[in-house]
Formats: sequence, C-alpha cells, structure tokens
Amino acid sequence: MSKVAIVTDSTAGLPRDLVEKYDIWVEPQTLILKGVSYKDQVDIQPADFYAKLEAAGEMSTTAQVTPVSFQSVFSNLCDAGQEVLAIIISEKMSGTLASAQQALEMLPGRKIKILDSKFSAMAQGFIVLAAARAAAQGANLAECVQAAEQARANAGVYFMVDNLKYLHMGGRIKASARFLGTALDLKPILHVNDGQIEPLERIRTSRKAKERLVALMLAGIKGKQHCTGINICVCD
Repeated sequence: MSKVAIVTDSTAGLPRDLVEKYDIWVEPQTLILKGVSYKDQVDIQPADFYAKLEAAGEMSTTAQVTPVSFQSVFSNLCDAGQEVLAIIISEKMSGTLASAQQALEMLPGRKIKILDSKFSAMAQGFIVLAAARAAAQGANLAECVQAAEQARANAGVYFMVDNLKYLHMGGRIKASARFLGTALDLKPILHVNDGQIEPLERIRTSRKAKERLVALMLAGIKGKQHCTGINICVCD
C-alpha cells in the first residue's frame, strides 16, 4: 500500500484499468436527467448516459460530490495510515473543490492536501495519474503534490463544438461568448484557461477547425520533454 492515497472525482474520466492499477479513489458526481439521478460511472457509464441524454432531448444537470462523501473517504484512508492528496475538477467549473475543502475542515490534524486541477476530463486525469504514479514509487505527500503540479503546468485542453448552445445553457460560458461562437455560422474553438472554459478562435468549416486543433496541440507540446497531455476534443 502506498504511503499516499490519491483521490479524485469522476469528471477526471479515468479508465477503470488505470484506477485499479494505481488504486485511485474516484468519488462519483451525480448526473440528473429527467428527474432520475445516476452516480457517474457507478449507476451508469458515459456511453449509456449520452445515449439517454440524446433520447431525452433536454439538458441534464449535476450534483457535486458532497462534503460528507469526501469526509468519509478521507477519514477511512487516514485511519488506514495513509496521507491523502485529492485532485479535483477546477473550482471555476464546479463546486466540488469546495466540498472537498469542507471535508478537510471536518478532519483537523489529518495529513490531507486538496489540489485544484484547474481542468476537467482527461486533462484532470493526466494530473491524477502523475500523482498516482509518484505515490506508487514511494513518494511522500509533498512529492506527490509536486508531481501533480508539474503535470498541471504541462497540461492543456482545446476543443471544438458545433455550437455553444449547451455550454451556455449549462452555465460554462457567458451569453456574449455564445453569441460570438454562433455568429456567421463559424466553428468555435475553445480552451481551458486558468480553470475556466473560454472561446479561443472561430474558424470557418469543421475541417479547418479540426486542422487548427491539431496545430494548437503541436504548438502546445513543442519543446516539452515531459508533456503530460494535451486534450483535443471534437464535438459535432
């Protein structure tokens, strides 16, 4: 058993085999669709959820991991003799980090560190993996935090969507940004900047937008010997 336990939330999108290999604790977010609640990756897997979402024809909502859930996990891990590093979805995208901080306040004196990944999805997952690999090699809490922070500095996210309607409806971007993305039927390219989703460019045609995503990725990794990962997502 590693000296340091790595905890994250399900938005990290980590594959099950890596979760098991590195003994990562993943706290599920709650997905709510048409009044039915699902624990992410527990009650429902992503492919099934997206199929239900498309069939429903309406937006889903989410409920963040509760402080009590984090408190239980942190307490059990500390009682087992481990220190804890929790790497959480960006606080600018979700209140999950605040829940983890509240749990920390309930456990004074425990060796627990909460780290804002400043990302979501697999960019967050790469940061978690960097910390988990360090822990598996016997790193202490401070060394695991250092590994995660280095991975965070080398991570990036670029993505294209057909339009910004759903990001706006979900509160991820401002109304002004949505308007800019839909004007003249341009394809918006977005990125994650300092923990929040922001429009980056507007490109004519999907093909050119996809080519631009690849160019952005190559520019992002240029000169980096240990690039944790640049996420590219095309959402038509």
